[in-house]
Amino acid sequence: MAELHLMKSSNKPTLPITHCCPACGLLCDDLVLTSTSPLNIKNACTKSISFYNSAWLTNSNTPRIAGKASDFNTAIQAAADILRASNQPLFAGLGTEVQGMRAIVALAKKTHATLDHMHSESTVANTLTIQHSGWQTTTLTEVKNRADVILAIGTDIVSSHPRFFEKLVWNEHSLFDKPRPEIIYLAVPKHLSADNLKAGISPAGKAPTVIAADTAKLPEIISALNALMNNKKITENQVAGITIEALQSILDTLKAAQYAVIIWSASNFQYAHAELTVQSITHLIAKLNENTRVAGLPLNAGDGDTSVNNTSTWLSGYPTRSRFFADQASYDAHHFSSNQQLNKCDALLWVSSFNTQQPTCDAPTIVIGHPNMQFDIVPAVFIPVGIPGVDHTGSMFRMDSSVVMPLKQLRENQLPSLSEVVLQIEALLT
Repeated sequence: MAELHLMKSSNKPTLPITHCCPACGLLCDDLVLTSTSPLNIKNACTKSISFYNSAWLTNSNTPRIAGKASDFNTAIQAAADILRASNQPLFAGLGTEVQGMRAIVALAKKTHATLDHMHSESTVANTLTIQHSGWQTTTLTEVKNRADVILAIGTDIVSSHPRFFEKLVWNEHSLFDKPRPEIIYLAVPKHLSADNLKAGISPAGKAPTVIAADTAKLPEIISALNALMNNKKITENQVAGITIEALQSILDTLKAAQYAVIIWSASNFQYAHAELTVQSITHLIAKLNENTRVAGLPLNAGDGDTSVNNTSTWLSGYPTRSRFFADQASYDAHHFSSNQQLNKCDALLWVSSFNTQQPTCDAPTIVIGHPNMQFDIVPAVFIPVGIPGVDHTGSMFRMDSSVVMPLKQLRENQLPSLSEVVLQIEALLT
């Protein structure tokens, strides 16, 4: 069999180094890592600190077969044997960057696998909206340079993207002379920290407008906003606990804006048919654009989901929740979900190289992922791989899909990258 050549890079940078952080979709590129022991990071947020601390606590470089230590070549052979015997494999998790996903797609074509990202339950709501009706969205750069009103629907923003306000809203420099944005929070989930709303306080001390409501009531709240926008009469005094006057005030603020941005996080829409809520938001944006400038900005969920779906789309024509057969891809947002396929697949390949999230599956399971992974259910094969942006270089799409950012290698490590391992597995299936 072919031998795996482990990554032994001679390109380890000399610290301090300015670095792009893959811990969230902002891909902040101004982090400065100043030492390795103990790790010290300038311009870090809570997510980046957690990400790098976990990376530097790496406790296993050893592959395992059924929980017993192995070597890489034997583990790769065992993984190939499982996939060779499978008729309906599921490739899930998919926590990786562009190069890793390119290799995964090639392997999926060879094994007739189904592809689904670990966060697709939230991102599929956005995907279905694009497919059914399209949308008008903006970029992070436009938010920074133009936004004078920001309406955050169902999110405090900083829980998922901690430096959003610091880098894009309260920044001192933009291409155009514009006022500080007015911030409106609508139906922020109760489980998120109330302290996070302080990020919406301007440097001059102006507090954001906070309109409390149950996030589960957003379908009727957004429907009411659309009704008011279309001059429909609402006979009730309030909707989901929000007065009609408050809803009309939101619309008046959006109409008066020079460049308003409506932000939502589909991962917080924890109810059936959340795509209809996203579609209602995009309908509101389209109607507002008849007389002013308003754009949407969907927040991503993380673990490389934007990179994975973009890579899948340009290689196959479809985002994840797709299946390959005879080199042809098909797409089904419901039947090809992990929730559906875990009950049907005869093998699972789980990928999680950014964090230690583990799968639960009764079928023979191959895990390729973060070296710190610990398992409640021991997989048939576990192959630890390097962490993107720490152990090897890579590329990631920013959350707005407008920029691809390079990830640098920070240290020398004997662990291979995900793409190296996957290509070795594919070679054994030829």
